[in-house]
Amino acid sequence: MNTNTDPVNTAPLLEHSFSAMASPCKFLLPATFAGVQDIARSMEAEVRRIEQKYSRYRDDSVLSNINRNAGQPTTIDDETAWLLNYASVCFSQSDGLFDISSGVLRSVWNFRDGRCPSAEQLHSVLPRIGFAALQCHNNQLHMPATMELDFGGIGKEYAADAAANIARQHGIAWGVVDLGGDLHIIGPRLSDNGEAIPWMLGVRHPREAQSAFASLPVYSGGMATSGDYERYFEANGRRYCHILNPHTGYPVEHWASVTVLAPSCLLAGSLSTISMLKGAAASDWLRQQQLHALLIDTAMQAQALRPTAEQ
Repeated sequence: MNTNTDPVNTAPLLEHSFSAMASPCKFLLPATFAGVQDIARSMEAEVRRIEQKYSRYRDDSVLSNINRNAGQPTTIDDETAWLLNYASVCFSQSDGLFDISSGVLRSVWNFRDGRCPSAEQLHSVLPRIGFAALQCHNNQLHMPATMELDFGGIGKEYAADAAANIARQHGIAWGVVDLGGDLHIIGPRLSDNGEAIPWMLGVRHPREAQSAFASLPVYSGGMATSGDYERYFEANGRRYCHILNPHTGYPVEHWASVTVLAPSCLLAGSLSTISMLKGAAASDWLRQQQLHALLIDTAMQAQALRPTAEQ
């Protein structure tokens, strides 16, 4: 996501860049704030802590331990229990479309080589999906032996919020946390006369990687985009993207991208992903959420949604 970092005369910025969660990351913070570099390093450390704790690629992660213990009770900490409760709410509110047990579909979809799974391959993994079978009470987790969880749909967004919270705890009132395009806007910049100035955040064009489809003014909160362009392949005139419907096992098709603005990055990311999964029904569903959103269909036609009071 492109960020206009100098809209008018404002306080100078510190740009702290690093790589984490398989993404380029950066913080934009007030350069003159006392100790800002140490704060930025603490924010980065928090992102890396969350990555290590919930990475499916690390044998020593909490997530890997949960998956190894599938089929038997597992004791989890409060943070993990909170995330699982959040995932449960998303599962319920999306009619089962947002399902963190659907990562097993990766085992039959090959986006690197551009191969679709056979019907038999899909049928072999679909019975393993179904977050409703998971139970968690008093930090005791029980899930079927065949189930596997993946926090990929919430981890980066959760980390963006956590990093922003550290900045706020140290007294930083404005800035941007950008973790591979998942953003938490701490607050607006201030002009020389104290006027609040929004960050102008670019929404990537779904078919032109180096172009912005739109630029949105954002004062604070979370902003996230889900789209069909990050990992995909084309075969027989059809685009197969990495956002997979857990009910059918097949990729979504209706929207090219959905961008949502919400109070937190975690909420924005969840709603944008659910919207991709809901297809044509997403417009009405998002209107009910009373949030700003930009939906772009595969014909590059856009719909901008705003809370009813602002219509």
